[in-house]
Amino acid sequence: MIEVEKGFNLTEEQERALIDGAEFLGEKKFTDVYYDDTQYSLTLSDHWLRKRDGRFELKVSMNKPLEERISDQYEELESDEAILQYFKAEAGKTMASFLEEKNYKPFCTVVTTTRRKYRKEGFNIDLDAMDFGYACAEIELMIEDASSMEEATQSIIQFAAKHGITEGNKWGKVIEYVKRNNPAHFQAFIDAGIIY
Repeated sequence: MIEVEKGFNLTEEQERALIDGAEFLGEKKFTDVYYDDTQYSLTLSDHWLRKRDGRFELKVSMNKPLEERISDQYEELESDEAILQYFKAEAGKTMASFLEEKNYKPFCTVVTTTRRKYRKEGFNIDLDAMDFGYACAEIELMIEDASSMEEATQSIIQFAAKHGITEGNKWGKVIEYVKRNNPAHFQAFIDAGIIY
């Protein structure tokens, strides 16, 4: 599956409008630890390797160049086997030995994200509040193949606009965390065109 998502920083009024009439799917708390090497080879290629509550996941970018990007598109790999296969790791490698070999270490730890999840008109809505004082919303659609990405993006934009939301956020929680805690890594994002 391919996740097409667009992030937003909402006012209280926009949040109320967005979740009005939505199906509340639940609230959960989780811990995210993101990994990269000292050259930032994963994040600067728009790949996001994380351990969420003890389980590894990899978001592989399918994004257009930044100047053409309206939403974010990622293929999500959700098992150690799929991640190791994606990186063409030797047979028999474990995630631990792979991380050590590649020198991938934690660079961002969000101890607590509180996520409220909703569904409305076929869209998934995630409202996230992080323990370091940042909050954001994501509106997303899951699609079967890449040929539907542009259509999904336009659907998200129209859905948001219908609720009075016309501007997306500049970046999500990881980049905000890096901005606050690692100026060199943040500058590397700018230099690489990951953010503007």
